[in-house]
Amino acid sequence: MLVRTPRHRLIAFVLPLVAATVVTSCATNPATGKKELSLMSEGQEIAVGQEMDAQVRREMGVYNDPGLQRYVETVGMRLARASERPNLPWHFTVIDEPAVNAFALPGGYIYVTRGILPFLNDEAQLAGVLGHEIGHVSARHSAQQYTKATTAGVGLTLLGIFVPETRPLQEAAEQALGVLFLKYGRDDELQADTLGVKYAARGGWDPHGVAGMLTTLERLDEASGSRRGVPNWLSTHPAPADRVQKVQAAIQEAERTEVGTSGAAERTDRTGFERHVDGIVYGDSPSDGIVRGSQFLHPDLRLALSFPQGWEIQNSAAQVVAKAPERDDYMLLQLVQSPSGSVEQIARGTMGDAGFRQLNGEPTRINGMDAYVGTYQGTLQGLGNVVVMAAHVVHERNVYMFAGIAPPNDFSGVQRQFTSSIGSFRGLSREEAAGIHPNRVDLYTVRGGDTWPSIAERTGGGVKPSTLAIMNNHAPSQPPRPGERIKIVVAG
Repeated sequence: MLVRTPRHRLIAFVLPLVAATVVTSCATNPATGKKELSLMSEGQEIAVGQEMDAQVRREMGVYNDPGLQRYVETVGMRLARASERPNLPWHFTVIDEPAVNAFALPGGYIYVTRGILPFLNDEAQLAGVLGHEIGHVSARHSAQQYTKATTAGVGLTLLGIFVPETRPLQEAAEQALGVLFLKYGRDDELQADTLGVKYAARGGWDPHGVAGMLTTLERLDEASGSRRGVPNWLSTHPAPADRVQKVQAAIQEAERTEVGTSGAAERTDRTGFERHVDGIVYGDSPSDGIVRGSQFLHPDLRLALSFPQGWEIQNSAAQVVAKAPERDDYMLLQLVQSPSGSVEQIARGTMGDAGFRQLNGEPTRINGMDAYVGTYQGTLQGLGNVVVMAAHVVHERNVYMFAGIAPPNDFSGVQRQFTSSIGSFRGLSREEAAGIHPNRVDLYTVRGGDTWPSIAERTGGGVKPSTLAIMNNHAPSQPPRPGERIKIVVAG
């Protein structure tokens, strides 16, 4: 993704202190009817939600599809009116992130990523996701998590090497993000599942959609599929394995007591849901840079490079990182903040400030761009003693560091791969940049003889066959059925 604009500048995502005093008095929980310690008044919940909503929108971005936004908001508002807190100022937003996630802020602010939508099968499953997050707000779980985070300083761990001057600000950013992505306790999750079932049934949707949504997440858990972007659902919610079983009792109860109370039938509306996700961006978007096989392409910054074949690539907000399979060898790309001086001075200063001793280095040119390539030795937290081959490259008034990192005993064996990748760094012409398009979801009718691998290969390899199966409510071992209408990912 590379830090470039305010939308992606995580180090600026610092949570303002809330001026209001936390209220610590007994109150009745709206969702359970039980007396409990109230850590935040409703007015404070709303104020916190408003404050953080502006930052979520600025830092993560709102997905640019007004029709999809209206659709999700319509489903969400119908569910919210069926909750115990219908008068909160509810807001429902699809954020422009590829991770499979949904989350809630205090005061009625609910978010789903565009990345989760292709993994849902119908509108009832969307209602299950939104109802679950509404449950967290209705039962004040999100307010309790916020209070715990701001008093205990819980945060996320971000990869922040080679930029020591940003670490104090980065720690503040981590705390702010940590408030959004705290892992709820098991009891809270089960209660949110139950509430989501109840709201879906009251709203007229098939409450089995909650179980279907949890089954898909369980399959993703089993497949251990990595998702780039914000933390995914499985990092912020306990693994759903036995939640699928536990939610069945809530479904049976809802069918007995809630179904039909709205005057509507049990609705799934797969066709309507598919119409809204048809064409949605899948994975990276051009504004963040796109991974294509072993290549990283950034049309906005007009650069391209190749990582070693077979390495796992993660495109994050601050860096693009690749890791060798089963080895602690890495390559990373990041923008050098506020460079000053010649490229050699920038390289020596950046590496020296990060505590690295230079072993050798020289100015050079890489595909017509001024650069300085050096080898350094130092220590990185979590990796210990490492050797780094780092290229600092000047491209269109920016300076980028593209580096290979390996333990000393591994360095000679991987040095050739580092050199080859560094040599692949190049600028993109305007025509090349304009021709880079994201992967998108499309609809396809399965033909006789089709398999998940054959469909994935024919559509450009945008996703793995197992991921394609999970997207379509199948276990990876279950073949597609001829005549079945499925979601596919078409390479850009």
